[in-house]
Amino acid sequence: MPSESARTVRSERPIDLAATVAPLRRGFGDPTHRETPDGAHWHASRMPSGPVTYRLRQADRCAVDARAWGPGAQEFLERLPAMLCLDEDLTDFTPEHPKVAEAHRRNPGLRMLRTGLVFEALVPAVLEQKVHTKTAHASWRQLVWRHGAPAPGPAPEGLRLMPDADTWRHIPSWDYHRANVGPQRSKTIVLAARIAAKLEQAATLDHADAAKRLCTVPGIGVWTAAEIAQRAFGDPDALSVGDFHLAAIVGWTLLGRPIDDAEMVDYLEPLRPHRYRAVRLLGLAGFARKPKFGPRTPYTDHSRI
Repeated sequence: MPSESARTVRSERPIDLAATVAPLRRGFGDPTHRETPDGAHWHASRMPSGPVTYRLRQADRCAVDARAWGPGAQEFLERLPAMLCLDEDLTDFTPEHPKVAEAHRRNPGLRMLRTGLVFEALVPAVLEQKVHTKTAHASWRQLVWRHGAPAPGPAPEGLRLMPDADTWRHIPSWDYHRANVGPQRSKTIVLAARIAAKLEQAATLDHADAAKRLCTVPGIGVWTAAEIAQRAFGDPDALSVGDFHLAAIVGWTLLGRPIDDAEMVDYLEPLRPHRYRAVRLLGLAGFARKPKFGPRTPYTDHSRI
């Protein structure tokens, strides 16, 4: 059995572990993520130094206990404070809208997420492009189960590592097809996998330059870059412009009416550089809403085309 490494990280401000790491999980049954009855959050990742399985658990209001196994364990533990954004400064976050201010008051422990793992965030984000989230999560599960690897250490049964970049490059087109991933999305993943090392370097750039580097990959635009930045870079301003629902949710929640992307960007401008933080807070507080006016858009099953 691989040796175990452990660390406890603390902060003067609260840390809401569950809310902070929630974006890591890609739907129910995500093979790379598991929440166990004891309140622990397990995840399998590929660090630059090698695979790692880690277990995070809330120690107290301002502390998190971590255990890790595998070749990447030590590197993961060293980067944990950065991953949980324990260094973030919120002195400039003073929202005026009463709902945003109240959501912030209710959730003082929400941190951004800065894994530094670009390709790990990129693949599921691409899978979620222009399809129902449920469909994308099913594709993710199927591809990770078929092409991933068992997680190191005493992990919960079934926990798996996502495939490495070279494996994603060589997944046959028919396997993408069977996983209900259309040609455009599979091509984007393959192109990104070819330059994965260069894309990983985006984690060392400022947020604007990192987004530009991501968008050099054909098939990656503003929305996908924001989804990656929310997980890999800890960017509190990474607003998912172009999301099918987000503008309407922001409009109904804060203005009592629907708005489009352009109006959302304009309305949230005073919250820069914390626009994504504000959106997360509204959801955590239970304020985010969007009335249902009709049937959902139909699912597209690419595996049958």
